[in-house]
Amino acid sequence: MAQPDTSAKPSANLNTSIADQLGPAGDPGGYRAFLKSKGIEYSLTYIGEVLGNATGGARRGAIVEGRLDLQLDIDLDRLAGWRGASLHANAYQIHGTGLSRSYAGNLITVSAIEALPSSRLYEAWFEQKLFDDQLALRIGQLAADTEFAVSQTGTLFINSTFGWPNIMAAILPSGGPIYPLATPGARIKYVPSRNLSFQAGIYNGDPAGPDRLGLVPDPQRRNHTGTSFRLTDPPLVIAEMSYAYNIEKGASGEPGTVTLGGWYHVGRFNSLSLDTAGRALADPEATGNGRRFRGNNGLYGIIDQTIYREPDDPNDGASMFLRLSGSPGDRNLLDVYVDAGIAYKGLFPGRSDDTLGVGFALSRFSPAARRADLAAIALAGVAQPRRSAEAVLEATYQAVLGPGVTLQPDFQYVFKPSGGVLNPRYPEFGRVKNAAVFGLRATIRY
Repeated sequence: MAQPDTSAKPSANLNTSIADQLGPAGDPGGYRAFLKSKGIEYSLTYIGEVLGNATGGARRGAIVEGRLDLQLDIDLDRLAGWRGASLHANAYQIHGTGLSRSYAGNLITVSAIEALPSSRLYEAWFEQKLFDDQLALRIGQLAADTEFAVSQTGTLFINSTFGWPNIMAAILPSGGPIYPLATPGARIKYVPSRNLSFQAGIYNGDPAGPDRLGLVPDPQRRNHTGTSFRLTDPPLVIAEMSYAYNIEKGASGEPGTVTLGGWYHVGRFNSLSLDTAGRALADPEATGNGRRFRGNNGLYGIIDQTIYREPDDPNDGASMFLRLSGSPGDRNLLDVYVDAGIAYKGLFPGRSDDTLGVGFALSRFSPAARRADLAAIALAGVAQPRRSAEAVLEATYQAVLGPGVTLQPDFQYVFKPSGGVLNPRYPEFGRVKNAAVFGLRATIRY
């Protein structure tokens, strides 16, 4: 298929179940098999990880965090004879402390499961497929990071940016409709052939709503259960097209996918450097209100390419990805983003299901953000760092221990956390230092 079946969710590379190796104990009483025969399937996925920055960051430290994902899927055709219709819902129980928030002090979140502790609803939607499944309409509580801007190769990595690009998380209100905040919306998808697909979605533009009184700055606290169901915020529209090539049997080249997409947010956005009168916001005589811009937008492109397949097993081999994204530099914290990576499945003898990967991502701070820094430095008369860019290098190895069980050691090196700002905890030490992060993730799916 032109559109990847996997998503930006961290469990995307684990589609087997531990129940497969438990025999009768995997389904006591046979209730799970009975429900499946009626079109009702459920799964439990637990992700637990230990992460620590041995050097650098705002301060050194280690954390333990985890997430339990309860997922329910109902095939209404098998259950009630409603052809092409289905229901889906999933909820999270999130616990632990995030390394980026508490220690590393960086913008590109170290782990894709990092979030404030909570029990929350994520997605809950109805989908209707038509015309031999070529057209699919979905409506309900939706997340964009499960379908848009997804690289199949990138789903291997632990860092959040290899799922939903960091630039979009940093500049959209509340980070956009992404983990852990889904929002009401609708999506249409058209797949005219195995090679080509089109999809577009419209979402409520702020999953948590604005912090009008300035009392609850964290979006996850403003929508702490995932049940705000906001409908009145300016909308966000996303659309993309994917083309898959060399997927036919006997094709001369290796398969790959090219994706082009873009988004537009209808709301208003503030300048980071100038007030409504054109003065620097850092100026004591400034109004304190940033210049208002109507709307915001971004474009992105992705290439996923198989570069080598093992002669004895075509399911093993190497693939790579490259993703680019850009947004206006006058109203956004970031204006350019790029990431790339390579993954090799079955590199070592006897470990055909294991995957080794290396990825790199860079987010550039916009001209408006850099001008704001220059103005603050000039007005204070004190030399201090200016933000430029933040980058991360990740090396990871996902070992499949058995059906439904993986273990994933991970290393990340964060360059210029938060763009190279002064350490907010210990400004006398200068910039936040580059951070070396070591971690281990375990995943169990039932």
